Amino acid sequence: MRGPARALLGTVAVLTLLTISACGVFPGVFPDGQAQSDRDLRILVPNTPGGGYDTTARTAARVMDETHIAPDVQVFNLPGAGGTVGLQRIVDERGNGELALQMGLGVVGASHEAKAKVTVARTTPIARLIEEAGAVVVRKDSPYRTVGDLITAWRRAPERLAVGGGSSPGGPDYLLPMELAKTVGIDPKKVDYVGYGGGGGDLLPALLDGEVDFATSGLGEFLDQVDSGQLRVLAVTGEHPVEPLAGVPTLKSSGIDLVFSNWRGIVAPPGISDADRQRWVDALTELHRSSRWQAELDRHGWTDAFATGDTFAAYLTQQDKLVAGLAASLGRE
Repeated sequence: MRGPARALLGTVAVLTLLTISACGVFPGVFPDGQAQSDRDLRILVPNTPGGGYDTTARTAARVMDETHIAPDVQVFNLPGAGGTVGLQRIVDERGNGELALQMGLGVVGASHEAKAKVTVARTTPIARLIEEAGAVVVRKDSPYRTVGDLITAWRRAPERLAVGGGSSPGGPDYLLPMELAKTVGIDPKKVDYVGYGGGGGDLLPALLDGEVDFATSGLGEFLDQVDSGQLRVLAVTGEHPVEPLAGVPTLKSSGIDLVFSNWRGIVAPPGISDADRQRWVDALTELHRSSRWQAELDRHGWTDAFATGDTFAAYLTQQDKLVAGLAASLGRE
């Protein structure tokens, strides 16, 4: 590990216990004293436990272990600045072929919002895994029974309704309500957006405690609370209804002409060897082919969006440019 990354990791470890790894120890410190370079594959999650990146990474690691694709893949959390702390760590780990970053649209957006020194263009693209429709969610005791009820109240006084999201400004949970506001005739600059940069793990208690009036985020992060009756989904934002919420309408079927989906993928540090890059690609390709992974897609309401190689690299470049333009149009750059 290079000096800047080691110093950053030490600071985070002192300030927060949220960087605990799946083994219950800090990343880079193993109970048997074995060096990191001797360990197997590791995935860095750039937000707190419970969010969409965390769920995706831990699900992928578990399935790869269960199917003997890549046993004992380590997952650890390094939150901060909407995911850019993790992105910086990956870039600083140049040449480390055992480490990868679970990322997606949120990290791309946060890098532009924070005017970070590094962007995803500095990483090695490995694979896009999934797309996930967003959801417009309220508490069970909310006065808004339909998305139409919510939009009517929002139009009337946009500054009085707080919308929460599991990403910092620039991320998907921020971009969704801004796009929704524009679509229904609300000035995005009047939207009272409250960002919980740690992902769904931080957003969920805020929504349940009434800190925000509604939330926009990936639907997979709320399914347990929806099933238990604590939350109600007013609409999903994809082109079609999703299996876990088959009775919930899309925005389009509710008369709102908007389709919005998030995506998640894996990138590695710059400068890794061709063999290490292929090792990651092969493992994730086998993951994608497995019936257990396909079952997890259905369970979480994720859409299969698997792509590797030049296809994912081109997509990542396109998304980076697109988000930079959106951030500029919203006055974020």
